[in-house]
Parts: sequence; structure tokens; C-alpha cells
Amino acid sequence: MNIAKALGSVGGLTLASRVLALVRDTLQASYVGAGFASDAFFVAFRLPNMFRALFAEGAFSAAFIPLFNRKVAEGGGTPAGVDFAERALAVLFPVLLVFTAAMLVAAWPLTWALSLGFERQHPTADQFAFAVMLSRFTIPYLLLISLVSLLGSILNSLDRFWVNAAAPILLNVAMVGGLLFFHGSDVYVTARAQAISVTVGGAFQLAWLWLACRRAGVSLRLRRPRIDDDVKRLLKLIVPAAAGAGAAQVNLAISTALAAGLLSAGSVSAIYYADRLNQLPLGMIGIGLGTILLPVVSRLLSEGRDAEAMETQNRGLELALFLTLPATAAFVFAAEPIVRGLFQHGAFTGADSARSAQALAAFSLGLPSYVLVKVLTPGFYARADTRTPVRLALYSVALNLVGNLVLIPTLAHWNIGQIGPPLATALASTVNVASLYVVLARRGHFALDPQLKRKVPRLALAALLMGGALLLVTPLVDPYLTGSLVVRGVALAVLVGAGVAIYALACFATGAFRVADLRSLLRRRASSR
Repeated sequence: MNIAKALGSVGGLTLASRVLALVRDTLQASYVGAGFASDAFFVAFRLPNMFRALFAEGAFSAAFIPLFNRKVAEGGGTPAGVDFAERALAVLFPVLLVFTAAMLVAAWPLTWALSLGFERQHPTADQFAFAVMLSRFTIPYLLLISLVSLLGSILNSLDRFWVNAAAPILLNVAMVGGLLFFHGSDVYVTARAQAISVTVGGAFQLAWLWLACRRAGVSLRLRRPRIDDDVKRLLKLIVPAAAGAGAAQVNLAISTALAAGLLSAGSVSAIYYADRLNQLPLGMIGIGLGTILLPVVSRLLSEGRDAEAMETQNRGLELALFLTLPATAAFVFAAEPIVRGLFQHGAFTGADSARSAQALAAFSLGLPSYVLVKVLTPGFYARADTRTPVRLALYSVALNLVGNLVLIPTLAHWNIGQIGPPLATALASTVNVASLYVVLARRGHFALDPQLKRKVPRLALAALLMGGALLLVTPLVDPYLTGSLVVRGVALAVLVGAGVAIYALACFATGAFRVADLRSLLRRRASSR
């Protein structure tokens, strides 16, 4: 499989979803601002977001896809895989129903745990009750996204990556629609509309994937639950995979809770907006590559083609760094102009931009690590090893917790406490990816090939050159970043375009990308037509 071509399809749709998410966040910033109402919504949105990352982008697919592919490869073909999926659905569906009901009943303690009761913001009883209500509106999304992950994993196993990649667009369409058509003059009314639209969007996603499966000839029936050996193996793999794949989300949940409890009003919102921008390259590159690599690597390993599997991961790592390093440099050297151009209007002030930009720069230090985790973990999951990533992830979570407890109060003395949670998260993620690499290398499951060793330092230098050039370009476009929507859009386009052009030239200048590579790429594209 051509990884770049597959990533172009998945990444393009993911990019469309993330752009819609930016539109959503821009409207959210304008209509709700960065006060208690927005903090309450973002806390309520944290649990569904975490489940999406754990299941739709992590644990379920990590456990299900290798088992599904094994059933297909053993000679039964797609019908054998579908039979396994039906048996899994029969057990998981009632469990998910009970779990979602329990979460609805426990909404009050869940909201408190995710916010530490908003201690520094001193909410009234009515305000905290409002935050709990928002959580109850978003919790049903947990059931919906889990079912979405099952259907999406089947489609990914059948190499229909684009269908699953398009599903998040529907969530963002629902949330943008909720803001445009149901916002009110009161920020609390708008936050409530947003919480309801989360579950509506989940229903849209489920309907889309159900129809896509039927078009692919896959129609799942709901059977009587029976825990056989295959289902036992699936359940055994899911639990550790959930913790392993969701380390970054657990870290972010801890960061959100500590920020809500220990920092002033608006800090959760500043961290959220920074994370949304950080998620743009992570979603397009990291999640896209993880989605593609897991079924491809598991299929190669099941066929005994270990060398090809390692080559595939090397090219995935190379592509990840080629796309991620310039994004990291842009977010470090031009964080405030980017935040100002996207969010600073309406209820979102210049002070909010400054705080969000500081958090964004801190988050982006770990951006390569966030992406590389998605590239390296398929090396474990494809071999049905979900325990090792969870063990390493737990170390990462512990490090993140210690980092938050140290950095938040320390940096709060300089009124930059909002940098603490993203900085701790970046540090923990970096340690996590280093641990994953070391374990894979020691087992002989992964080694950097000569091509990757040659390109990595050159790509890093090209990204640094681009970042330095952006420092010179940003003062020229900065005055236009708070104008009308069109003016802001043009200014941001100029800034991004300049960065892309400079990075491309720097790649050629440093030898990270050579003319011979370009000619080879053009020949492959011509021969594929």
C-alpha cells in the first residue's frame, strides 16, 4: 500500500473535519467567550472526547482489527470476520447500555472529578448544577461513539479508510449547526445548545457508518450475547489497549481537572483552544497514520512479511516527521498571531489570545511525540500485545500528574499557570514515545533504516529555519489579524503560505528532500494513472 496516498485520503477528510472544528471553536469563542459557561461545557465535552480517543481512535480498533484480519486470513474470508463482529456486538452492546446509564446517574461526581469542583472559580450551586446538566447531555455520546468504532474498524479492515475518516465531519456539522441556529444572547443558553448537539452529532455518525457498512455488503445482526473464546480474547485485549492508546487523553483530563480547580476562570478554555489547534496536525497526521498502519502492519505480519512491516513503519515515521516538525515550529514561533487571527473577536479578548498562545506553544513541544505514539503503537497492537503500551502509558500518566502538581503552582506565581498542564503533557508524551521505541527496538520489531537516519536531522533543521523566518514574517501580517473575517482569512493564508514555501525551500537546501525524490514521486504518480 502507498502510505502517502492513503494518508492523503484519510488526512484530507480529517483536515476537513478539523477545519470545521476550528469554525466551531471560532463560533464558540465569539458566542460564549472564555468564562465559566465555556469552562463548564469543555469539562462536559472532555468525557466524550476521551472516549472518542480511547475507542474510535484507539483501544477498540487496536484490539478488534488484528483479530478481524486473522479471521479473514485463516480462510473464512470476509464472512468469517463479519461473524466475529456480530459476536462482539452481541456482548458489547448491553454492556455499553448499562455503562452509559451508570455514567448518567454518576454525572455529579464525574463532573466534580473532571473539574475539582471549579474550586478557584467559586461557582454557585446553580452554576455547578448547570455544569452537571451539560455532562448529562453529552454522556449518551459514549454509547454512540463506541458503536461507531466497531463499524469503523470493520470498514478500515476492508481498506475503506475514507468512510470512517469522514464520520467526525458529521459531529462538527451538528455542533456548528447548534451554534449558528440555537445560540442565544445568554452564554449559558448557547453552551447548553452545544452540549445537546454533541449527542446529535454522534447519532449522525452512527447512521452514516451503518449505511456505509450495508453498502459494503456488511449487515450486522444483533444476536443473543455469548462469551466465546474469540470474544474473551477481544475483551482481554481492549482493557489494556484503552489505557495505552488513551494516555494522552488521560493526561489531558488530569490537566483539565487541575486547571479548573487550581487556576482562575478561563484557564480551562485557554488550554482547550490551544489543544484544538494542536489537534489539527495530530488528527490529520497522527490519527490518520495510526488508522492506516494498524490494519496494514497486522496483515503483513499475519502473512509472515516482517521485513515489509518494518519498512512500512519506517516510511510512516518519516512521513510523520516530515509533516509534523514544521507544524511544531509554526506553533512555537507564531502561536499568538495564529490564535489571534482565528479566535480574537466577539467575547474572546486579547488577553484570552495571549493565554491561549502560551498554552499552544507549550503543547506543540510535544506534538512530534503525540504523532509518533500513533505510528509506533501499531507495532505492538498488530502483534496482539496491548499490555506493553499500557504499562508504559501508566508511567507517562504518573509523570504528567507530577509535572502538573509541580508546574501549575510554580508558574502561577508569574501568572502563566495555564502553561503548566500542556507543558507537563508534552513532557509525559515525549517520555512515552521514547519508551515505546526502546522496547520495540530491543525486541527486534523496529529499527531505524539508513534513509530515515539521514532525513530526520535534515527535516529538523528545515523546520527550525522555517520557524526563524516566520519570526520575520509575522510582524508584517499581525496588524491584519484582528480585522474583518475576510481580512483575517487572507492574513492567515499569507502566513501559512509563507511557512509552507519556506519549509519546502529549506528541505531542498538541507537535503531532506532531493530533486531525485521529486522525480521519483512524479514518475510513480504518472505510472499509477
